[in-house]
Amino acid sequence: MTHRNIVLVGYRGTGKTTVGRLLAAKLGWTFADADEAVEAAAGKTITDIFATEGEASFRDREAAALAELCARSGHVIATGGGAILRETNRAALAAG
Repeated sequence: MTHRNIVLVGYRGTGKTTVGRLLAAKLGWTFADADEAVEAAAGKTITDIFATEGEASFRDREAAALAELCARSGHVIATGGGAILRETNRAALAAG
């Protein structure tokens, strides 16, 4: 099965979530925010993850969330600002 998604990448605060929601609505697709997926899976905010577990743990959680989101089809996905720094994330985004 070929997965077809649109992935929005950019620095934090540049409007990925805002544009993503609008684009998904226009296409009739589902919008997914990677940061929101991380928070939902962790049961805590990204700020709390950084404070209690550190950046490495957050990046691991982020990679897992992106892999799951990219396995879907018909999604507009907003990534976190640093998501593309990991090769595994870039590969998942390109494949999804």
